[in-house]
Amino acid sequence: MHIEELQNGDVVYAAVSIANDGSVPDAEEGEVFASPGTRGMLLNTGYLEEEPDTTLYLVCFENGEGELGQPITCLAEELSTEAS
Repeated sequence: MHIEELQNGDVVYAAVSIANDGSVPDAEEGEVFASPGTRGMLLNTGYLEEEPDTTLYLVCFENGEGELGQPITCLAEELSTEAS
């Protein structure tokens, strides 16, 4: 399955380390939300008005306790449909 075919509720994995670039409130800049291979759930997709050709993916990744963390916006290249 390709990233573009995902539906809300599908399982995804972090393809790279995903950290706060300063755009996530209530989290320290540089805080790592997901390491490569971390499992998450797709909540929604969207785009920025300024860049309608770039799809954004809203994902909750599992934390160390197996619970889902806060929603994080990711780009397609940051996600995988297969565990690494």
